[in-house]
Amino acid sequence: MTRHLKRALEKGDNPVGNWLSIGHPAIGEVSSALEFDFVLIDTEHTTMSLETVENVSRAIDAKDAPTESIVRVPRNEPSRIKRVLDIGVAGVMVPMIESADEARQLVESVHYPPEGVRGIASGRAAEYGMDFVEYVTDANGSIVTVAQIESEAGLENAEEIAAVDGIDALFVGPADLSGALGIFAQWDARELQEAMDRVLRAGATHETPVGTLTVSPEQIDDRVEAGFDFLIVGKDTAYLANSSRDAKERYESALQRHEESVTQNE
Repeated sequence: MTRHLKRALEKGDNPVGNWLSIGHPAIGEVSSALEFDFVLIDTEHTTMSLETVENVSRAIDAKDAPTESIVRVPRNEPSRIKRVLDIGVAGVMVPMIESADEARQLVESVHYPPEGVRGIASGRAAEYGMDFVEYVTDANGSIVTVAQIESEAGLENAEEIAAVDGIDALFVGPADLSGALGIFAQWDARELQEAMDRVLRAGATHETPVGTLTVSPEQIDDRVEAGFDFLIVGKDTAYLANSSRDAKERYESALQRHEESVTQNE
């Protein structure tokens, strides 16, 4: 475990990530070749199995690059978090954290006893037992632990969540948060900006980095100016859809211009 992302967050180095929802190792390889600081592998809203997560993580690790894997799990459940961490990823992101108690439960889930409740095993994270004692000894405090703020309750308790020891970062989920505020997908709405500012202030108060996701390059400058400490700057399905749409529209426009030119010359 290189702890690259952990150190980048602690030092305020503004790490940048890529969002992976297509469960294919090639996307992880491309992200690692581009030297993203991390790749977020989403298992909350995808059909990816743990075996797929392992294969994607293995592809990322195979590159000679600092890129690390973070996995978003479906919920704040110790058994699910344990199985993901046994794969050997650098950390977890957990959705819908709404209170300090839930944040403490999350921290306990990523720590081995006596600090936490993570079960001890000799999986891939521990080099299949070849690095067993060393991994278990060093793992506590090494796992990047990210709490998502994406509900009214989470927003209300953002400062208390940020204050929990062991929470390495907060992450604003813009889609869910905008929906909770009754302004779904109104990315420039004043209410959403104020909510994001509230999370940013909570993070700043407790020196807990705050990040978010952008799905189009046009949003990046605004999020940087807003003061986010790290960003996930795109999503694989959005890249595919946007680039494919742009190429298709460009072809159709070129074809139309060509046909008009031919008609004028007849």
